[in-house]
Amino acid sequence: MQDRARATRRSLLEAAAHLFVEQGYARTSINEISDLSGRTSGAVYFHYSSKEKLALAVVREQFASWPILNDRYTAPGIPPLEKLVALSFDIAKALRDDVMTRAGARLWAERRTIDVAIPAPFAVWTAAATRLLAKARDDGELADEVEPSGTATTLVCSFFGLYDLTEEMAEHEDLPDRLHRWWMLILKALQARPEPAALVARALAHHGSAQRR
Repeated sequence: MQDRARATRRSLLEAAAHLFVEQGYARTSINEISDLSGRTSGAVYFHYSSKEKLALAVVREQFASWPILNDRYTAPGIPPLEKLVALSFDIAKALRDDVMTRAGARLWAERRTIDVAIPAPFAVWTAAATRLLAKARDDGELADEVEPSGTATTLVCSFFGLYDLTEEMAEHEDLPDRLHRWWMLILKALQARPEPAALVARALAHHGSAQRR
């Protein structure tokens, strides 16, 4: 019974995530989630009690995958700025390809229409970026005027803004393409001895290795 319940919850989460991505929270109904999942509306209410609780569960499912992304770059031999850039490409790939991540981002954007508090994604990534920038400063990688905490906040806000605008405006170009160009600009200000093209290339090599594991 526990396996069956887990399978039911998973199918409901995936159906809800697909619909939230495609048409948004307000336009998605419990009946549509039921139809897409192949489960009854009674099953939806049994496991989640409301559409708001289901939306919250989707966001929490998205959050559950983030420690895995963050933990991929723990090897001591990788310089911290390379880890930060590689991690950003992992997040970009998830925002492009993973339905739970995409649904979580859309639900956050629509949070004012949802009658439940949707957790913000920014604190987790700001803390990770601050830690990596502080290590980069200790290693002499950062320009003298770069302060880790404030810079991390700026980078995270800018990254999510880049994602939102890419979703709205991009035609043939997707987020990783724009992120590559973004880092080429940002690293000129971050690095003590700017070499953005070489650093991004090394970071992408780490990113590719992590994806193949």
